[in-house]
Amino acid sequence: MLVWLADYLQGFISGFGVFRYLTLRGILGIMTALGISMIMGPWVIKKLNHLQIGQAIRDDGPESHLSKSGTPTMGGTLILFAIVTSTLLWSDLSNRYVLIVVFVTIAYGLIGWVDDYRKVVEKNSKGLPARWKYFWQSIVGLVVAVALFVTAQSPAETTLYIPFFKNFAWEMGAAFHCSYLFYDCWI
Repeated sequence: MLVWLADYLQGFISGFGVFRYLTLRGILGIMTALGISMIMGPWVIKKLNHLQIGQAIRDDGPESHLSKSGTPTMGGTLILFAIVTSTLLWSDLSNRYVLIVVFVTIAYGLIGWVDDYRKVVEKNSKGLPARWKYFWQSIVGLVVAVALFVTAQSPAETTLYIPFFKNFAWEMGAAFHCSYLFYDCWI
């Protein structure tokens, strides 16, 4: 968002052109996320302790894990908030890759939230079973792969390059082409 503001202000003050540099925006994004974490972190931990949102420990686990009982969980919410906020502030939101990364981050964060919710609220120390985590992560990955394929603007974006093989490039565009005119899809 701030990139758009800097672009607008550059028309009046040329110094705002410095915000076009990816390195500067990366540093400012990291500093913003760090600042959000440092400012909100103590408050979030205090709130989680007050609400008694703590780690449930399995009885069949090692004895060294018993000391973790009551440790606040769901702190990933703070991390996700800091990352998404700084990304939305300092990234070029017209770049589809930025939006896809934000989508994946939020989607995987939701999967982690469901896991923590089952541990804390339902008192299920195992949380979300691994097969369901893998299933939902695979669904997110598939959605992203389709979105990237459908929005590809050049053949290079749908070409598979395999590391360590110099001359191997599989152009997947023709093999996975979907025609929206005839509603047929051939693989």
